[in-house]
Amino acid sequence: MAIRFQYNKTSLQEMNKQLRIRENALPILKNKEAALRIEVKKARREAEDMERLLAEKMAQQADMARLWEEFDPGLLGAGRVEIMARKVAGVSVPVPGEIDFEQYPFSLYNRPAWFAAGIGLVKELAAIAARKKISYRKMEILDHARRRATQKVNLYEKVQIPGYEDAIRKIKRFLEDEENLAKSAQKIVKKRQQDKKQTL
Repeated sequence: MAIRFQYNKTSLQEMNKQLRIRENALPILKNKEAALRIEVKKARREAEDMERLLAEKMAQQADMARLWEEFDPGLLGAGRVEIMARKVAGVSVPVPGEIDFEQYPFSLYNRPAWFAAGIGLVKELAAIAARKKISYRKMEILDHARRRATQKVNLYEKVQIPGYEDAIRKIKRFLEDEENLAKSAQKIVKKRQQDKKQTL
């Protein structure tokens, strides 16, 4: 990315201002990136824990697979999953809240006795699955924000700050050369005027 500038004092001041802004922002961006990196690891660990918990619960039910074939899935409907937002290192992420299910009435006399416990188990598994999905989404959001912060740190650190420093150096050299040429021109004019006076 080439930085556009002009060889004058106004441009020099603008380049210095932009350089100061980036130098002041760089430590903040680095801290944000480090915080996001930690939060991504936490979110990944949380999602993997939910994944493991769900797998364990499903494995516990494997020996009851025949019973689940007679379970009526129409007894329990998908309800409302409350998803709240929380700021983590300046990034808004989803946090699971309450999970409501719609349980339809059924006759305890006409259904097997374990249906009531089965409904509780289905609710528990669905809640874990919803939390797992939200945890993965949280991890994706945080990882995306971390990548953007890393890109911005690299942009400032490796492109813009050196670019502004180089532009400032070029402008200063140009202005110094221009000033030296002006002084030299003044000396030449002064010497010519003195030579004219001496010859007269």
